[in-house]
Amino acid sequence: MARTIDTDLAPHELRVLVAVADAGGFSAGAEALGLTQSAVSHSVRGSERRIGAVLFERGRRGARPTAAGERAVAHARRVLRLLDVLVAEARGAARTDAPQRPDGLLRIAAFRSTALHLLPPVLRRLRARHPGIEAQVRIVRELGRGTAGEVADGRADLAIAVLDGAQLPTGLVASGLFEESYSLVHPAGHPAPRSLPLVDWVENCGSYTRAWWGAQDWIPRATIEAEDDGAVLSLVGGGHGMAIMPALSLVEASGSIEITDLGPGSPKRCVGYVTTPELAGSAVVRALVRELRATESAT
Repeated sequence: MARTIDTDLAPHELRVLVAVADAGGFSAGAEALGLTQSAVSHSVRGSERRIGAVLFERGRRGARPTAAGERAVAHARRVLRLLDVLVAEARGAARTDAPQRPDGLLRIAAFRSTALHLLPPVLRRLRARHPGIEAQVRIVRELGRGTAGEVADGRADLAIAVLDGAQLPTGLVASGLFEESYSLVHPAGHPAPRSLPLVDWVENCGSYTRAWWGAQDWIPRATIEAEDDGAVLSLVGGGHGMAIMPALSLVEASGSIEITDLGPGSPKRCVGYVTTPELAGSAVVRALVRELRATESAT
């Protein structure tokens, strides 16, 4: 009779993998969980044996996930999150003394301008309709895997992301919310703003907008690169150059800045949300999406 190999990992084993990865070592992971280092080491070795792969590189400076470990930890975070949702929604469905309302934790990843100007009214409406939802927002630079990578890695339930030309991590679902236009931004009253040096920041544009830039012979290479869009506005307002910026970044523009339309064919970018197929059906994510869609309709 063939022997069956047990490859199932229990939730506490998944928590150990996540804790070691987040803490950067077995000792620190054990401390975070309130366990002994030997218990954590034993748990990780058991997980590696069942999976059939080394999950962490051990060294003097701690433990770092291998490629297999990064994938395992990302899935572990997502599985643990689904278990939390399972408990919250089952308890909600079991209530007989009050209308069923979504509640529990809702983790959101957003890039700076959306966190500052898109999400606040959305979250106010969400809190008014569903006071039991606890929203947590993390600001993530929209570079590399960006906000969508936070969802793929199990650190966020939903991400506000730029969808134009973006290569989403596999296994995610995305939907557009609105198109955001770009404008020329320059010191107020300047007679020839297109002659000014360019101020930019690294996460400004996607491939579509960069292609538009490349076709404009009046746009020079950036001579000043700032950390974020707020710093760009400050530099432009101080007379240090001009910039090409999306609409949400201009909400906080001061009176020292003038905004000029770029004319026909001006670039736009698609802002949307990204989540996992499993969490897309959860009550907390659906509640947030409804409020995001309400903002889209009002835009």
